[in-house]
Amino acid sequence: MYKIMIADDEGIVIDALKFIIEKSFGETCQVRSAKTGRSVIELAESFRPDIALMDIQMPGINGIEAMKEIRKTNKDIIFIVITAYDKFDYAREAVGLGVMEYVNKPIDRVKITRLLEQAMERINGERERRSNDLRVKEQLATATPIVESGFIYSVLFRQNYVREVSQFKDLLGVTEDSGFMMVIEYDAQKETGTLSNTVDLSVQMYKNDVRLRETIKEFFPAVIGPQMANTVILFVPCARCPAEQEYEQRIQVIQKARQMARKLQDIVDARFRVGIGSVKSLEDAHTSYTEAVSSFQFSSGSVAHAGDLPLSCGYEEDYPVETEKAIFECVQRGDVAGTVAESNRFFEWMSGKWQEDPQDVRLKALEYVLWAERISYRNGGRTYHFASRRDYLSAVLSAPTLEELRIWFLQKMRAAAVNLTESREKNSAGLIKQAQEYIRAHFARDLSLDNVSRQVNVSPYYFTKLFKEETGQTFVEYLTSIRMEKAKTLLNTTDKSMKEICTAVGYSDPNYFSRSFKKNTGETPTEYRGKRWT
Repeated sequence: MYKIMIADDEGIVIDALKFIIEKSFGETCQVRSAKTGRSVIELAESFRPDIALMDIQMPGINGIEAMKEIRKTNKDIIFIVITAYDKFDYAREAVGLGVMEYVNKPIDRVKITRLLEQAMERINGERERRSNDLRVKEQLATATPIVESGFIYSVLFRQNYVREVSQFKDLLGVTEDSGFMMVIEYDAQKETGTLSNTVDLSVQMYKNDVRLRETIKEFFPAVIGPQMANTVILFVPCARCPAEQEYEQRIQVIQKARQMARKLQDIVDARFRVGIGSVKSLEDAHTSYTEAVSSFQFSSGSVAHAGDLPLSCGYEEDYPVETEKAIFECVQRGDVAGTVAESNRFFEWMSGKWQEDPQDVRLKALEYVLWAERISYRNGGRTYHFASRRDYLSAVLSAPTLEELRIWFLQKMRAAAVNLTESREKNSAGLIKQAQEYIRAHFARDLSLDNVSRQVNVSPYYFTKLFKEETGQTFVEYLTSIRMEKAKTLLNTTDKSMKEICTAVGYSDPNYFSRSFKKNTGETPTEYRGKRWT
């Protein structure tokens, strides 16, 4: 249905245009008309036409001024201007207003019909665009919580961190590389200081999920994770502020959080508490999360901020915190060169500042080595032996100079990173080798990814990722290649039927076997066997 408004002070013109529209478009158009500039403006406000056939010279407010007023309240209306020959200058001004086209009187039925068809095509295109936009928004409304949950998961658990977080940032439009974590807890029992979840409340929370998300985003530009038990985890992107502005920023965040908690309570009849971590880089967001969770233990109020509580460790002014952090991140990644470089940088700082206190330097070196080895043991799948560090204390204490202590220190730090990498590679390679042996021994069975991953005791998801990294092939590609090689052997060396060979290499459907064979070799099994006799 298209709404068409006719604006002309001549009744005969209005009648003629109505006749043309009715004959050309029938009941697909709803037509209204007005004869003065003022009545046209009023009609446009109430009728909301899609198309307006406008005369320029009308009593009172002329057509040009009327179009300006109508355009203010109806941005999408399409104007077609109708004018006499001697009103050419007016027509040019009308075109400047964004009018689709103008026509001269007397009215030409064919031209009017053609212009209306063009206008309708434009309307249809705009309606389709809006419909597509709404569809995309609807899809985004469904997908955004999933993407946001993925972002929270990657930040907290640091799985494929660098690649995934970058992708999530692009999808969600997050531009900051820092921010703070926020944890919202809720409970039906408002009279107690502790929180206890109830099934009924969880159902209410899930039913009101959209409203809760919208409310949270009224106060914070947050990435919102899923509801888990009686908590919701958020990440609020923001830039780090100078130390002298940290207090003001903290007060503003707390005030907003208190207002948010009250508004959430209006939606769901429950008690809400908000724990807030300090601003950290994305790489350290998990630390901010830990602070947010820990803040509940130190406060029974509706909002608890880590900055108000004794949750973190302070350092002396020139202590190289970032270097310390970099050392153990390199160890965790198995970055041998990075571990050695950052460890050497830290030792230079120690030996430079504390050369008059060598015992403190020795103690710190030993502490770092033990810490690095703990990471190596916990993340590399190595076996810990109680007496494996028997000579460490004597080596540290007996080093005659700080330079010799440095050599020992760097060797041990390097070994921690190397051992972690080698253990991971050995474990991965051993696991995949075991899987390949199982596949080669059982390819004739109805073998699935789940069968093989269960055999090596890892999840199908992790097995798929690891198998591709180690072999360069997917599980299906590898299994198919084994089956095809066996099929070739049987075709070349036996007189078994195609059905027998099909079964012997793990296929139950001869047609599927034939298609798969041709896809992988370029020939059907019959064509391949035929070469045996040529």
